[in-house]
Amino acid sequence: MLDGARERWVRSGGVELCVAELGDPLRPTVVLVHGYPDSKEVWSEVAARLADRFHVVLYDVRGHGRSTAPSPLRGGFTLEKLTDDFLAVADAVSPDRPVHLVGHDWGSVQSWEFVTVERTRGRIASFTSMSGPSLDHFGHWIDKRLRRPTPRRVGQLLGQGAKSWYVYLLHTPVLPELAWRGPLGKRWPGILRRVEKVPGDDYPPSSLPTDAAHGAWLYRDNVRRRLRRPREDAHAHAPVQLITPLEDAFLSERLYDGLEQWAPRLTRRTLPAKHWVPRTRPDRLADWITEFVTAVDRGRPGTAASGRHADRFTGQLVLVTGAGGGIGRATALAFAEAGARVVVVDRDAGAAAHTAELARLVGATAAWAETTDVSDEQAMEKLAARVDAEYGVVDVLVNNAGIGLSGSFFDTTPQDWKKVLDVNLWGVIHGCRLFGGRMVARGQGGHIVNIASAAAFQPSRALPAYGTSKAAVLMLSECLRAELAEQGIGVTAICPGLVNTGITSTAHFAGVDADEEKRRQRRAARLYGLRNYPPEKVAAAVLEAVVHNRPVVPVTPEARGARFISRVLPGALRRLARVKPPL
Repeated sequence: MLDGARERWVRSGGVELCVAELGDPLRPTVVLVHGYPDSKEVWSEVAARLADRFHVVLYDVRGHGRSTAPSPLRGGFTLEKLTDDFLAVADAVSPDRPVHLVGHDWGSVQSWEFVTVERTRGRIASFTSMSGPSLDHFGHWIDKRLRRPTPRRVGQLLGQGAKSWYVYLLHTPVLPELAWRGPLGKRWPGILRRVEKVPGDDYPPSSLPTDAAHGAWLYRDNVRRRLRRPREDAHAHAPVQLITPLEDAFLSERLYDGLEQWAPRLTRRTLPAKHWVPRTRPDRLADWITEFVTAVDRGRPGTAASGRHADRFTGQLVLVTGAGGGIGRATALAFAEAGARVVVVDRDAGAAAHTAELARLVGATAAWAETTDVSDEQAMEKLAARVDAEYGVVDVLVNNAGIGLSGSFFDTTPQDWKKVLDVNLWGVIHGCRLFGGRMVARGQGGHIVNIASAAAFQPSRALPAYGTSKAAVLMLSECLRAELAEQGIGVTAICPGLVNTGITSTAHFAGVDADEEKRRQRRAARLYGLRNYPPEKVAAAVLEAVVHNRPVVPVTPEARGARFISRVLPGALRRLARVKPPL
C-alpha cells in the first residue's frame, strides 16, 4: 500500500517501531500518526499526495501493524510511553529540524500530548489534528459542564456521552479482544465501506484484528486517568490546524468549543465528511496539510482565508457557470473570499478571466477561467473532462448561467423557446449530469446549486418561456436532491427575485422590433436599478444554502412573498399573473 516507501526500524522503550518514509529527506518532514483500530496504512493515500512536496514519515504505533507490542500490554500504552516513541522516531528521521505533526483519531489524541508537554518543545513545528481531542482538554470540557450546568451544556454532555458508547465497551476485560479476533474483525471492512463510504480497496490490512485487540489498551491505560485529572498546563507550543468532520459519528463538533484557550495559534477547518477522512478525503487533507505546513515554514501560520465560512470552503473546488458578471461573478468571489479554489466558466473569455483575477485577489487558493457555452453538450463534456484532469473533482457546482426572455406565448417563436431552454434548462442538466456524475463516482459527497428564479413559482403572462425554464430547474433540483441524498450530495435551488444585474440589458423581448426591444431593455434596467438588490446578497445566500444544505432558497422579499403565497394562496398569484406588465 505504500509504494516506493523506504523502511527502517526504530527502537523505543523495549519495542521496535516500523517506520516508512517517502519523499526527499532534505525537505520539511511531515509525520503522520494513525488512530484506532488502524495502522500506518490508513495514511497511504494522503502520504502519496504529500510526497512530492515533503519528506513524509509514517510509523506503526506500538502493538500495531509491523511494530512490536510491549510486554505486558497493561501499562504499555500510556501517553508518556507514546511520547517516547514519537521522540525516538523524530530523532531518527529528522534529528536537526522540527517536524510537522499530523494525527487522526487516537493518532491525534496522542499528538495533542506531544504538542503540549515540555519535553517535546522545539521538536514540533506544527500540528494538524483531526477526529481526536486532547484528553486534557476533554477533561476540562466535561468538568466545566458538570460544575456550571445549563440545559445547553447538559445536552452537549449527554450528546457526546452517547457518541462515546464504544469507549465504555473497550474498557471491559477480554470482550473487545474476542470481538476483534472473531466476527467484528471479519466484518469491519464491510462496515467501513457501507457506513463510512471508505473505498473498497486493500484497506484495512490483514493485521486489523491484532491491531484492534492491542489498541484497546490505549483507552484502558489513559482515558479514565486523564479525564479525572486533566493537566492544567496543556497548552500547545506550536501552531495547530484543527480539521473537524461535520458528520463524525464519534465526536461532537462542540467538543472543540473554546479550543483557542489551549491553542492560541489555531486555524480551524470543517469538512462535510464522516470519521475516516484519511481514506475518504485524502485530496482535501493533503491540500490543507500542504497549505498549513508551507505557511508555518514561511513564518506565517494561520494565514488561511478569513472570510465567512472559510473553515468550510478553504481548499474546496467550486465551479460557477455564467460567472463573467452578475450573480455568477458575485458567487465566485464569495467562494474565493472563503478560500475556495474557483473555476470561473463563461462564454465571454474576457469576463471570465477578469472574474478569475478578482477571485485570486480576494483570497481564492487558486482560480482559473474557462470559456464554454453551457448549452453546447459536447463543449460541456470537454470542459468536465478538462476540469477533472487538471483541477480535480468539483466539490460545489453552481449552475448559474442563464438568459432572459420576455413576451407573450404566441409572440414567442420556437427558436426563442429553444434558445432559452437550451441555456436555462439544458445548461443546468449538462452541469448536473457531467459534474454531479463525477461527484457520485468519487463517493465523497458534494453540493449542487441551481440558480432558478422566483418566476419558477410565480406565473406571469409576460414570462411563459422564462418561467417554464426556471420551474423546470426547480423541479429538477427537487428530484436530484431526492436521488443524491444517499450519496451525501446536497442539491439546492436558489430563486432570486429582482436583482440588479446585467441580464436585463441582454434579455430578449419577443414580438417587438429592434428599437422597441432596446427601449424595453433600458426600462427594465432602470426598474432593476431602482430596486437595487445587489447580487452579492444572492451569493451570500448560496454559501449559506450549501453550509446548511437547504433545498429551496427564495432570495429578495418579493421572492419570499411569492413563494409563501404560492403555497397558501395560489389563486391570488394566478389572478396577479393576468396583470399586463407596464413594459
